Amino acid sequence: MTIKVYDELEQGSDEWLQARCGLLTASEVKLIITPKLAVAKNEKTRAHLYELLGQRITRYVEPTYISDDMLRGQMDEIEARQLYDEQIEKTHTVGFITNDKWGFTIGYSPDWLVGEDGAGECKSRRQKYQVQTIIEHVHDGDSTTIPTDYLLQCQTGLAVSERKWIDFVSYHGGLPMVVIRQYPDPVIQDAIINAAGEFEAELAGKLADFRDAFGRDNARMFDTERRIEQEMFV
Repeated sequence: MTIKVYDELEQGSDEWLQARCGLLTASEVKLIITPKLAVAKNEKTRAHLYELLGQRITRYVEPTYISDDMLRGQMDEIEARQLYDEQIEKTHTVGFITNDKWGFTIGYSPDWLVGEDGAGECKSRRQKYQVQTIIEHVHDGDSTTIPTDYLLQCQTGLAVSERKWIDFVSYHGGLPMVVIRQYPDPVIQDAIINAAGEFEAELAGKLADFRDAFGRDNARMFDTERRIEQEMFV
């Protein structure tokens, strides 16, 4: 069993992308398992399989589009963390965590860690979702649960980091910040690891198919060189 913590990596950097290259991560587990905890077999699962397979073959992560929501989220996370530090407990950050105790590796990029036991996962929300969260997870007395969209990510983060708890932080500037503490759920985590194991087995099979293709009599494949996007527009 090996937990590896990348203390010095800056999330979003080239080094961080390389550390994540080809790995199933907590933020993408929703693509391999359904909300009812069944193994997912759909187009999104298939697309993610080939995305990770491509990364494992080339050791290259293709650039992705950064939307306005993502940029807003980066700023909101800074403000949310400052408020969390003031009102709850001081935090610290690491770039990435991996765990391979299952015979394959899963990665997790926590928004922050708290002491030796805790972690934080912050989500920048549109105001309609923040209002919904306050009503459904605070007013209605359901303050031990978090929005379903983020449950798998948080439980995977707990499994990878082996932390005792994670605070889900829901933030929208101008509305109250909501903090909901989650603890490891063995049922959910077992389902996640089962789905991840099946996904890894399929990845291994497809990688073998890719390598086998070179020996086919009808193969007409020729080596090429990658052109970095910046170079294409110079």
